[in-house]
Order: sequence, then structure tokens, then C-alpha cells
Amino acid sequence: MKYICLGYYDKSKHDAMTEAEKQAMFDACFAYDDHLRANGHWAVGEALQPAETALTVYWKNGKVATTDGPYVETKEQLGGIGILEARDMNHAHQIVSQHPSLKYGSVWEIRPVGDLSEIRKASEHRRRKDTRDEAGHEGKK
Repeated sequence: MKYICLGYYDKSKHDAMTEAEKQAMFDACFAYDDHLRANGHWAVGEALQPAETALTVYWKNGKVATTDGPYVETKEQLGGIGILEARDMNHAHQIVSQHPSLKYGSVWEIRPVGDLSEIRKASEHRRRKDTRDEAGHEGKK
């Protein structure tokens, strides 16, 4: 089963680290990522640019609106996302509990990936049917 792991960090703590501390943290984190890959638990992962580079898109007063920056103002920022392969939530928890970034103040949120395959199939079926109806072929019953 796949689990999305969202890694949060406190920017002020990160900014206060020395260059040597940052390098040690990244070396430990990348080594752990290599360990996860070697054991078949790493599906994909990416770091994110700082929160100030974000654009939040939402619906307001009947139209699309945007705000520069993240949606939620918090001390912690979303720093990256990883997708793990794990047997269950307990296994995902065990994997993430060993991530070296925790020792540097990071927080990880783990969520099971939602299976939308049946919903997607039903939507495709409805959309194919609607396309046929618009083309003047078999009407809806």
C-alpha cells in the first residue's frame, strides 16, 4: 500500500543551523532515502521550494481566486513529499520513525493514498456517455 508522507520543518530552526549541521542533516536524510529505495519502500519523493514561492488557488464568490504563499499560516512549512510502499500504517510509521530529519525538528504527516480507480472508471463511463449524447447518438435513458 502507498502512503503519502508530508515533511514539515521550522524555517527559523533550519535557518539557524550552521552549514556543517545542514550538510550533516542532508547527508543522513539522503542516506536513509537510499536505504528505503534499496528495500523497496521508496516510491517517489520531492523537496519543495520555500513557502513564499507558493501560489494558493481556491474558489471565492463564484470564481477562482489566488493568494501568494501557502494556504495556512503556521510556524512549520511543508518542505517535501514522499510516497512510501508499506504493508500498513504501522509499517509506514516504523519507516518514517527512523527518518533522520526528525532529530532536526521535522514533523511528518503520513496518509494512506486514496484509491480512486472505481470512481475514475465511473466518471470515464459517464463522460463517454455524455459525449455520445452530445454527438446525437444514443440518448440518456
